Order: sequence, then C-alpha cells, then structure tokens
Amino acid sequence: MTEEKQKQLGKTLWAIADQLRGAMDADDFRDYMLSFLFLRYLSDNYETAARKELGRDYPAQIDTSVSTPLQLWYQSNLDDVATFEKQMRRKVHYVIEPQHLWSNIANMARTQDGELLHVLQAGFRYIETESFESTFAGLFSEIDLGSTKLGKTYADRNAKLCTIIKKIADGLADFSTDIDALGDAYEYLIGQFAAGSGKKAGEFYTPQQISDILSTIVTLDSQEPATGKKERLESVMDFACGSGSLLLNVRKRMGPHGVGKIYGQEKNITTYNLARMNMLLHGVKDTEFEIFHGDTLTNDWDMLRELNPAKKPAFDAVVANPPFSYRWENSDALADDVRFKNHGLAPKSAADFAFLLHGFHFLKDEGVMAIILPHGVLFRGGAEERIRTKLLKDGHIDTVIGLPSNLFYSTGIPVCILVLKKCKKPDDVLFINAAEHFIKGKRQNQLTDEHIARIIETYQFRKEAPRYARRVSMQEIEKNGFNLNISRYVSTAVGETEIDLDAVHAELVEVEKAITEAKRKHNSFLKELGLKPLP
Repeated sequence: MTEEKQKQLGKTLWAIADQLRGAMDADDFRDYMLSFLFLRYLSDNYETAARKELGRDYPAQIDTSVSTPLQLWYQSNLDDVATFEKQMRRKVHYVIEPQHLWSNIANMARTQDGELLHVLQAGFRYIETESFESTFAGLFSEIDLGSTKLGKTYADRNAKLCTIIKKIADGLADFSTDIDALGDAYEYLIGQFAAGSGKKAGEFYTPQQISDILSTIVTLDSQEPATGKKERLESVMDFACGSGSLLLNVRKRMGPHGVGKIYGQEKNITTYNLARMNMLLHGVKDTEFEIFHGDTLTNDWDMLRELNPAKKPAFDAVVANPPFSYRWENSDALADDVRFKNHGLAPKSAADFAFLLHGFHFLKDEGVMAIILPHGVLFRGGAEERIRTKLLKDGHIDTVIGLPSNLFYSTGIPVCILVLKKCKKPDDVLFINAAEHFIKGKRQNQLTDEHIARIIETYQFRKEAPRYARRVSMQEIEKNGFNLNISRYVSTAVGETEIDLDAVHAELVEVEKAITEAKRKHNSFLKELGLKPLP
C-alpha cells in the first residue's frame, strides 16, 4: 500500500471514530476502536495461516452470510480440530475460534444480530485465557463491553457495537489490510486520540518527530559515521514505553531483523495493553518482544532484579520519555538500590533523575541512551545537582539537545534530550540549541524534516555552529558549577550591530547636501512660475 493510501486509511478510520463516539470520552472510545482494529488483524493473520496449514482442505470461498470457511471446516472435521489448533499454536502462537473471527463478527454487525455483544465477550475472553500464552493474559482487560457508556441496556449496547463494527468493516473494505497498513493506521489513530487527550496524552504518546530524533541517535554507528546506522542491536529498552511507538520507531529504522529483542515497561494497564497490541500489529512476533506491566521506579520486574552480575540484563540502546517531574516515594530503602547508590536519590518532588539512572544502570558499556526530560534537570540544585555533577565527572553525559516549546500534546514546556554513554570518548559535552528552529502550528509547534536532519547531523559529526551548537570542555562546565543550562554555552541572542559614528556622520553630511540641492532646484521652478520661493 502506498504512503498516500495508508494516510487515507488512517483518516477514514479517524472519521469513523470522530463520528461514532458521540458523548463518550475520547480515551474510552480509543480502547474500543483500537481493540476492534486489532481483532481484525489477528483474524486476518490467523485465517491466512489456517489456509496455508490446511492447503486443499481449506473450504472454498462461500457466502459469508451463512458461515466462514473455517467454520465449515470445523463442522466437517470435528475429530481433527484439536490437532489443527495445536499446530496453529505452534506456528502463529494463538488460536481464534471460527465464530470469533472478524469476518463473522462483522457479518453479525451488518445483520444487527442481538448476540453480537455476547459473542465478542466470549471471543475476547477466549483469546486472553485459552489462546495466547501467559505473555498475552489480560490483553482486552480494559475493554468493558458491558459499560453503560455504550448504552443503558443490553440492547442499546449491542446496537451501538453493531454500528461501530459495521462502520469499521466498511471503512476497511476499500483498503489493503496487510500488516504495514493496519500498523500504520493503528499508529495514526493513537496520534489522533492523543491530540484530543490533552495532558493524558503524555501517558501513552511521544510525538513522531521527537521519536524520530531519539530512535536515530541510538541507532547511529559512532565508529563508522559514514554508514549511518549500526548493523544490529541485540536489545532495546524503553522503561516508560506507553503505546510502544518509540520502540517501534527504533525497529523501523533498524529493519525487521535489525533488533534481536524489544523490551518495554509500562505502569498504566490500559497503555500496557495498547503497547502489546501495537507490537503485534506491526508484525513483531510475540517471541521478539517483552512488555512488562509494572512500576519502573520500584523496579518490580524480576528480570531486572537479577543479582548475579553475569546474568544481569543490559541493553544496546535505551530510549525513554518518562513522566516529567513526577512525584515519587524515594524511601531510605532505595538509597542502597544498585541503580542509585553511586549517584544518589532524586528528590521526592521530581523523579526525573531516578528514571534516568534506572535506564542508565541497564545500559551496556558500549550502548547509547537517549531520554527526554524537562530543562530543570540541567540546572536545579540540591540532590539533582549532585547527581548531575557525578554523571559529568564520570564522563557519561555526551550531548544536551534543547528543543522548542509546545511540541507535546500534554505540556507546552520546552524539553531537552540527554544522550548518555558509559564509555564516552570526547572530553567535552556537545550542546545543541534547537529551541528556536521550528514551525509554529495552531495547537502544537512542529519540527520539519530539515530541522530534524540538522539536529541529527550536528550530533553525529559533533559539528559546531554559531548560535546553534558548541562543544564545551569539562573545564568550562566545572567553572560554571556543573550547570548545564544550554543558554550559558550556546546563546541564540543576536548581538546589537556596532555603529560606526564616522560613517554615520559622513552619510548625514551627504543627505544634507542632497536636501540643499533639491531645495535649490525646487525654488528655481517656483521663481519661473512667479511664485514665492521656500525659505
């Protein structure tokens, strides 16, 4: 599918969502819409695999108002169903019973079948408890088909679901539904819902333009800058992954076989489910990613609590857009936590450095970390100053990138990107002040491809440019008390032009001569006309 077609598909589905949600909160309707799109993907993928598995035994196309081809096969081969499903679990890692396939659900919606709601509930429950392995348990847990938001009575809710699903099915009918198309449509819808979610958008969405910068930074090959990117990342981690778009952007840049495994962590249960669906919709196999539902700051993921240094997980790349200045419980027990004991605890009022140190702890020695943070981390005092100083003295802060304000749906404050490395070579810090390089939008400011390319090129080759980028020695940073306020090192202010008084005086003399000559000519004309000349 062409890029234009993909955009049309996304816009078509968004128009349906905008039309149908009515008075329902955008966040609630988002979960229904995206879950139905995901069910469509699972069904298409499953039926394609079933057709390949059954070969000639797969029934020919029939009137879908009667049944689906797979339903016919089930009815005619009851003794072989268990073996078939065992094979499907082995090959595609899940099973959908024929009555729960999207084609049947869509047909029930078109005929306003009164049992649609019950069939959907049973289908979601089966996929969660019987079909997937434990990794996918609770995938639809936040989709409440019995919610009064869909209608007061069962009949009202069933009718509403019929309308929604019929519209989605009709909207998809004119488009190819391959993995890339549905994945891009899913991502487009997430972005559109984020635009309408205000501050809540920060829980699940990183704007694409910022995501592009972070994903490019962690995939660049510093040893061979001319080649552009690394050949492979064995692992990439986002410890506040939201809907997973940042991780998927890294994978997109590396190619489908360029990342060994994707790891993510997300505290919000709804967003956690979105991330898992998002991975699958983009063709990431369940064996190629692991998303954990839990609290990053308390580090409740057993995999990350491994005490054996030889088995401790470490990642080639770490990317993150954690909550800004999040209040947290930095209890005394955390003071000896391996993540924080070398640098100290971030203050209760702002967990920014706690998130940073968590990710940095699990970064490989040769890895790269890029994290989005508020500007306060660059200059605030107290515990944050001590952490920042330690990171700088140890040579871990590689680059500081200042971005324009109002890039996020959730906040208008300007943010920065910190790039960290455990084995940094240059004895300086690169500052990039891109705060004034953007296009003003109606609601959010935008970075163009040219703006992004300049940031990346400046970072990659550590270029210096007046009022834009500068490499600052550690000696100068130390003289400034380890304050990383970008404007201290790269000011965008344009100095006043020096005035040459002699040149200005000469110019005024010439102007005075011109005025005198013009006046003389004018008076000569007045004299010829018999009029009184000017004094």
